[in-house]
Amino acid sequence: MVIDTENITIDKLEDDLFTQKEVSLSVLRLDKIHSIISGNKIFKLYYFLEKAIQENKNTILTFGGAYSNHLAATAYACKQQNLHSIGIVRGEKPETLSHTLQDCIANNMQLHFVSREEYDKQNKAHYLQTLQQQYSNAIIIPEGGYDSLGSKGASLIADSINDNLYTHICLAVGTATTLSGILQKVNCKVIAIPILKGMKDIEDRIYELTQKKFTPDKLIIWDNYHFGGYAKRTKQLIDFINNCWTKYTLPLDFVYTAKAFYGILENIRMDYFPKNSNILFLHTGGLQGNLSLPPKTLLF
Repeated sequence: MVIDTENITIDKLEDDLFTQKEVSLSVLRLDKIHSIISGNKIFKLYYFLEKAIQENKNTILTFGGAYSNHLAATAYACKQQNLHSIGIVRGEKPETLSHTLQDCIANNMQLHFVSREEYDKQNKAHYLQTLQQQYSNAIIIPEGGYDSLGSKGASLIADSINDNLYTHICLAVGTATTLSGILQKVNCKVIAIPILKGMKDIEDRIYELTQKKFTPDKLIIWDNYHFGGYAKRTKQLIDFINNCWTKYTLPLDFVYTAKAFYGILENIRMDYFPKNSNILFLHTGGLQGNLSLPPKTLLF
């Protein structure tokens, strides 16, 4: 399996703000890889899919919520690789499925809706053993690819970056899988912007995936840009997304990338970054999540 990186670009953004503050801001456009399996998703899946093929497994089973980019990407990738896919979905089945789950079904993913209590057992060994016995020919992927294999795959993103050119690399954080992969490969400062409210275990997650600890001068965490929590949004955030499209022709999603990018611009305004800083924002994709918004909410 080969990840098609030909469409990835690094776009330098122009803004009077950046000129005034004497900083540079560029975007690694991982969203250009594919409309569904874009951004960091294919990287996190890469070694799981490789393992399934090598071990002659015919099924991928994984976990996610109603707006999970990971579920959508897994369904599509499995269809492309002629693998069956099963999604364990958090919460009771709603009367109307999200666009994300509709896409999963369209790509032949078999969905199983479970209570939040059962869903939270996904990290319990006994529960996973039961699933493995039930689906003996499946590779089980944790939510968001949160696994050393997912982290290893995410580290491949760094192959598209010359980190010697940048002082800071910034990215949105969900499970911290992509963050852990990036930290292992780059030498500059990494700014993590969690999109979950009250996410206080990022460093523990990184250690679990990498067996490494990173000093505060290497790993910086901004935890106040969640806009209320996972998949929460405000009018301010939607207006910001539309403004970024108008100003930079940069499409953002309301779950991940818009929140992180908002944090970057605010900190540029607040003089967080020293003069001559060269900042790189990782656009981790997830634009399919915007389909859950009411029509005409966004300009793109």
